[in-house]
Amino acid sequence: MVKNSFSHVRHWVFDLDNTLYHPSARLFDQIEVKMTDYVMAELGVDQAEADRLRSHYWREHGTTLAGLMRDHDMDPLPYLEAVHDISLDHLEKDADLADRIRALPGKSFVYTNGSAPYAERVLAARGLSGLFDGIFGVEHADFRPKPERAAFDMVFAKAGIQSEQAAMFEDDPRNLNAPHAMGMRTVHVAPDALAQEDHIHHHTDDLSGFLAKLL
Repeated sequence: MVKNSFSHVRHWVFDLDNTLYHPSARLFDQIEVKMTDYVMAELGVDQAEADRLRSHYWREHGTTLAGLMRDHDMDPLPYLEAVHDISLDHLEKDADLADRIRALPGKSFVYTNGSAPYAERVLAARGLSGLFDGIFGVEHADFRPKPERAAFDMVFAKAGIQSEQAAMFEDDPRNLNAPHAMGMRTVHVAPDALAQEDHIHHHTDDLSGFLAKLL
């Protein structure tokens, strides 16, 4: 049974975007527009070049921000505030998901490559405020992004997360490599399953339904 695979878990770590809400909300469409506009303004490039840089940095460094900081010495705080200034009006509250997170044994955390203030806004829109023992953004990892192992080490140390008793829920499979290496239970949350990946223990297209199986 799937439940038995999680019997030792006492620390539950959830990514935010496309994990604690369904990808059909398409919040990242808004964020990508904001990122492109910011890159155009700050670097003085056209839209095509800004889109190319954004995609390149995401592939090479884990986030667009990480590449901008490394190659252009960009100040991360104004960037994070600008790109996360998006509408959340179409997000819906999910009482079932809230009940299931609340019922998990031990402690629950949010860890996102976005910012913690943005995460708090999304959680409020989803009816998930007050359920988590810690909300951590990229700023808590000294702006190092997932999938870097050092980012996980920094955040987990601050949160007191014991990886051998923890599970990680993520939509980006790259970001499950480090948790798997750290001895965590890994769950890929996405509409489509990947081909068999050694660092992914479970796949689900329904986070709430998956958590129900563990309770």
